[in-house]
Amino acid sequence: MNIKPTVSRRPQPLPYSKQYRRLLCVSLALLAFVTGQPARADNVTLPDLLIGVTQGFLEFTVEDYLATTQTPGRYEIQVSPLDPRLRMPMCDKELTATLESPAQPIGRVTVRVRCDGASPWTVFVPAQVKLFRDVVVVTRPLKRTGIIGFEDVALRERDISQINQGYLTSVDQAIGQKLTRPMVTDQVITLVHLEQAEVVRKGDQVVISANSGTLTVKMPGEALSNGGMSEQIRVKNLNSNRVIKARVTAPGQVEVAL
Repeated sequence: MNIKPTVSRRPQPLPYSKQYRRLLCVSLALLAFVTGQPARADNVTLPDLLIGVTQGFLEFTVEDYLATTQTPGRYEIQVSPLDPRLRMPMCDKELTATLESPAQPIGRVTVRVRCDGASPWTVFVPAQVKLFRDVVVVTRPLKRTGIIGFEDVALRERDISQINQGYLTSVDQAIGQKLTRPMVTDQVITLVHLEQAEVVRKGDQVVISANSGTLTVKMPGEALSNGGMSEQIRVKNLNSNRVIKARVTAPGQVEVAL
């Protein structure tokens, strides 16, 4: 048997109730396979019907997941072929489908197709759901410990279903970060590749800005610890010799609230 053709579509608004949409998807799949070719013969259920039910169920489930999580992107579903010799008894009730694993309908999934009729049975149908999103990739080879600049990254569409670590959806999330390992052109950046770059180092002379509403007072200081953007560090006020905690706002710049 040939592999079920891949289906690709963008998520659409879901105006109906969850139960109604699930019934609609599965019913359409049943109708397509029953009218397109004989899925039942000699009082048995053939593999094509099971694949059709799985396809319709996954289309609904993925669209519902994307709408619920407000995740943009497009998806592709490929249902794995079943043994063409498979013959399940004809079900006298409507077949039901549920997601067996994993918890989210992305990546490698298994769908449980079940008959709850007079002769109950269950078949597990494997499938692959790919989810394509615009994610941050590097535009040229980068060295370990390098600081990422604007020209080093871009957004490209990639299948994120096989990315185990957190990916980035905005180049601003990567710019100014330090790499923990070397990267090659077009490689997807994930959180394991990044660490906060230190823009202030211990011993640096810094400008302390103290803000209160529209009033800003600036004074010289000395960093007593390293810090990245938005991190709090210990700073010595060189006018008063007091040690304070201040937030790093830029290289050589820290801020405290009055």
